[in-house]
Amino acid sequence: MFCTKCGAQLPDDAVFCSKCGNKVGNASSNTQNRVGNGSTPNGGARTVVAASGVTELKCPGCGAPIKPVQGEAVITCEYCGTSVTLGNTGWTNVSRHTMLNLTVQDTDLLRQIIKKHLDKGILERHTFEESKEEELTLTYVPYWIVPTGANSSFKYLNVAAEVGTLAMDAAVMGVADEAMGGRGGGMGGGMIDGMMIGGMIGGGMGGNNAIRGGTFSQNYEFPVLAIKDKPHLQPDSYHFKLDQRIDFDQTKIMKSLKVLNGDVDEDTSKEMAKTLVSQLQETIIRQKHHHLEALQTQCDVGTPELLHVPIWQGKYSHKKKEFYVIVDGSDGQVMKTDLEKVK
Repeated sequence: MFCTKCGAQLPDDAVFCSKCGNKVGNASSNTQNRVGNGSTPNGGARTVVAASGVTELKCPGCGAPIKPVQGEAVITCEYCGTSVTLGNTGWTNVSRHTMLNLTVQDTDLLRQIIKKHLDKGILERHTFEESKEEELTLTYVPYWIVPTGANSSFKYLNVAAEVGTLAMDAAVMGVADEAMGGRGGGMGGGMIDGMMIGGMIGGGMGGNNAIRGGTFSQNYEFPVLAIKDKPHLQPDSYHFKLDQRIDFDQTKIMKSLKVLNGDVDEDTSKEMAKTLVSQLQETIIRQKHHHLEALQTQCDVGTPELLHVPIWQGKYSHKKKEFYVIVDGSDGQVMKTDLEKVK
C-alpha cells in the first residue's frame, strides 16, 4: 500500500501516512481487524511505541498521528479507539481497554434520578425544586481498574469488656469505701469517676482482655480516576458494574460525546489504588469497631485495565451555595455528591 499524496510505502492496514499524515484508509474497518478493539491482542506483551519526550507518535492500532498534550499520560486514538499510556519506558499500548455503554441518554430521566436522590429523607424534601441547575454535561471519563488484594490487621478496644471490668472495680471500691466509713463523705464517688476516665482513655484498666485483635481481607477491582484535576469524579466506595463492560469500541460512542484523555499513568494508578483501598479498609473496619487502637493494611496490586465510563456531571446552586451530583450514565446510579455543603 502506498500513500496517494507522497508515495511512501505503508502497511496494508494503515489509516494515515506516517510520513506526511495523509489519510489513506478507513479507521472503523481497521478497528474491527484488531483483536479487542483497543486491547492488546491475546493479552500480548506491552510494546514501546514511542519515547517519552516525543511531540507526536503513531497510533499502534491504525497508524494515525497522536499528538500528546503536555501532561497527558493516557491518550485514546480518536479514529480507532486504541489507547496508549506513558510510563517509565516511554509510550506503550494499554494491556486492556474497555468501556461501559451509555444507557441514560434522556435528560428528563436523568433529572428524575437526581431529584429522587436529592429529595430522599423528610428533611431533604423539595431540595431539587429549590436548587438551580447551573450545568449538565456528559463525557466518557477514563478510569484505571486496578486489581487490588488488601489484608488488614488491627487492634481495637473491646468496650463491653472494659465497661464490665470498670463496673466490677467500681463495686469493689464502693465496698472498700463503705468499710472505711466514706459513704457519706463523697470520697468513693470521686475515686470511681477518676478510675473510669483513666481506664477508658488509657485502655489499661481492663488488662489485656480489653484489647483484642482481628483481620479483614478483601479483593477489589478498584477504580482510580485517570484525571488529576477532577477529584470530584473519584468514587469513594462506589463500584462500576464491570460485568457489563465490553471491549472499547469507538463506533459505539455518539460522535457528539467527548472521550477524555488522562494524566495519571498506569504505575501511578497502582500507588493510588493502594492508598484509596487502605482508606476504604479502615472505613469498613471502623464501622464495626469504633475504638481502633492500631491498624496496618498491606495491598498487592495487579495489572490495571483502562475503562471509559459515561459520566453525567450536574452542577447546582442552593441558597447561594454550589454543589455537584455525579451520575453513572451506564446504569443510572448516583456515584457521588457534595450536597452536605449546602445543609
